[in-house]
Amino acid sequence: MQHTVVLKTDFKDLKLVNRGKVRDIYDMGDSLLMVSTDRLSAFDVVMNEGIPEKGRVLTRMTEFWLSRLSDIVPNHLLTCDVNDYPAVCRPYSDVLAGRSMLVKKAQPIMAECIVRGYITGSGWNDYKKSGAVCGIALPAGLRESDAFPEPLFTPSTKADVGDHDENISFEQMCDVVGANTGVQIRDLTIAVYKRARDIAEQRGIIIADTKLEFGLCDGQVILIDEVLTPDSSRFWPRDDYAPGRGQKSFDKQFVRDYLNTLDWNKKPPAPTLPVDIIEKTSAKYIEAYERLTGEKF
Repeated sequence: MQHTVVLKTDFKDLKLVNRGKVRDIYDMGDSLLMVSTDRLSAFDVVMNEGIPEKGRVLTRMTEFWLSRLSDIVPNHLLTCDVNDYPAVCRPYSDVLAGRSMLVKKAQPIMAECIVRGYITGSGWNDYKKSGAVCGIALPAGLRESDAFPEPLFTPSTKADVGDHDENISFEQMCDVVGANTGVQIRDLTIAVYKRARDIAEQRGIIIADTKLEFGLCDGQVILIDEVLTPDSSRFWPRDDYAPGRGQKSFDKQFVRDYLNTLDWNKKPPAPTLPVDIIEKTSAKYIEAYERLTGEKF
């Protein structure tokens, strides 16, 4: 079944409160409606073209993971079933189906919680220069894509659209969010990563790293936003994994790699993505979903 690419939503009867890099968020009174569009951002720049099925993959992948993590940490999901949404959403059911979530309102905790299981990307570049990743000293002699002995927690600031997140130390994060909350979200991030890593391993996928977000709801820390998707994680095929080089991936690293071949300063305006890059990216997202969940998309 062909689905139209959704670059943005504009639901006249609903109150739009935020349009992020990928998500459009509407205030439903006592809850929020989060809509995953097919927008793609790379290097914090939103591309002009959408990736077919991307928003639906992100939503279904998040739903899959939340159901497998709820014993570790509660989350904000109320329902993904459009039939259970408020009546005012009915006219938009065709667009909302499969790409939206009705969620609890939470006060976002102002830190991006990043956990790295393998040395890759900016962490690898950091290590080559300094022998450390985000200020955490590491043993000499690590190769690109090597696994860390234990996952590293490397938080960053939460930037607005168009701005770059900046790596901060655990101590700096605690200065922002409070020491007790800092310890809690660090420990939850690592626990979530280890659970997901083990589930993915059985499916032939390595989760090299991921980024989580937390919020406070009724005084309790809960998991919010997207969880362990190809937008927020690096997924590698286990059967092709070999340290000492970059890895094939099921995520938007594929687009970043293409953009790195261009003469582009990584600032708006975004370059045009060729049709074959768009189609291959869509296929990679769908394959990641199918391999991880064991379900047909």
